[in-house]
Amino acid sequence: MSLSDAEIQSLIEKSFEAKKLSYSPYSKFPVGAALLCQDGTVVTGCNVENAAYAPAVCAERCAYTKAISMGQKEFKAIAISSNLDDFIAPCGVCRQTMVEFSEDIDVYMTKPDGTYKMMKITELLPHSFRPSRLLQQSQI
Repeated sequence: MSLSDAEIQSLIEKSFEAKKLSYSPYSKFPVGAALLCQDGTVVTGCNVENAAYAPAVCAERCAYTKAISMGQKEFKAIAISSNLDDFIAPCGVCRQTMVEFSEDIDVYMTKPDGTYKMMKITELLPHSFRPSRLLQQSQI
């Protein structure tokens, strides 16, 4: 399921474009995400903050929600971008969202200069509450 260098760069560029659409007036921390679906469709998302804080939506979950509402449910990879000087990693809630739909997705965490670090979601969330585990449990 490896992506080519060109596919990786395209996905990262799309996450950078999505970051520009961020609504982050409170944290001043824009984040963009580009989610690659199994059929090749790329769905983007950005973080959307709210004055009440709790209703805020991360870029990754924005992309997933958008993709799912378009009928997509199988994903290959996601690229995440921010203005951090270090690699941007998904928060715990986003990691749980990712593993809900794929226990094998590649997560490309980027820096503003375009460099990236790739990890599997199971490396980022090794002992997750996974659908496959719930299904096994319900069959006992």
